Amino acid sequence: GGAELLRAASRAVDQAKREGRNRSVAYHPGLDPRAAERLALVQELHRALEEGQFELEYQLKFNIERAPTGMEALVRWRHPTRGLLGPGEFMEACEESGLVVPLGSRVLDEAARRWRELDAHGLGHLRIAVNASALQVREALVEEVAAVIDRHGLPPGALELELTESVLLANPESATGIMKALCGLGASIAIDDFGTGYSSLAYLQHLPLQRLKLDQSFVRGLDSGADGQAICHAIIGMAQALGLGTTAEGVETRDQHEWLRARGCQEFQGYLLARPMSFEEILAHLA
Repeated sequence: GGAELLRAASRAVDQAKREGRNRSVAYHPGLDPRAAERLALVQELHRALEEGQFELEYQLKFNIERAPTGMEALVRWRHPTRGLLGPGEFMEACEESGLVVPLGSRVLDEAARRWRELDAHGLGHLRIAVNASALQVREALVEEVAAVIDRHGLPPGALELELTESVLLANPESATGIMKALCGLGASIAIDDFGTGYSSLAYLQHLPLQRLKLDQSFVRGLDSGADGQAICHAIIGMAQALGLGTTAEGVETRDQHEWLRARGCQEFQGYLLARPMSFEEILAHLA
């Protein structure tokens, strides 16, 4: 399958590096064009990691009074010929090849370093959120978070980890233990894209969560009528009953913002309020 192909490609690239060969991989007649493109992409991603081509943008989050409460770190690829690329262009290949683990480590460390800069500017009340992939969670996320918190001296609540439902559903018992360990380190946890996994909701009451994020597809659905509104209303109400915070992502219109605000959503993220920005732009915006 695709995952096996990309892992094999990744191993081939590593082997070529160890033997000092050229990074290109020879074409084989049996290799279909799509597979060849994916293999070339994995090679490019290896090079991008080596040469530091990945960078972060940040999107602010706001409370009901439009005061900033934190920001989410968003990874971008500064491609040497194609310009700035969003995760839709490369993240799937990173995940399937395993490169998401070293990339995630760099994102986590850089985000923590930037929080320290926020604190130096008197903005230490803002938390910084980082997405963690399922592979990161399985490998060594707790150890990495512990090291980053220690290295940058982050206080409790400064770092938020956004996990998807799929991470929890793959192995609920293991995920619960990992989440408890992360909370013990002072990190807070949000479930990203909540509701897209079509899973049982019973497990939520047993997890050490702080927040649910309404997926942007549900927020967009507010404009389509009663069904979209019913979904958002149900998620907000459930979160309130469980004592969890709610963050709506992808808020793009005043109508969406006002509807969510009136129903008790606590936090908002989207182009209506702030676009993703470089860290320097964030500082200027907050100033």
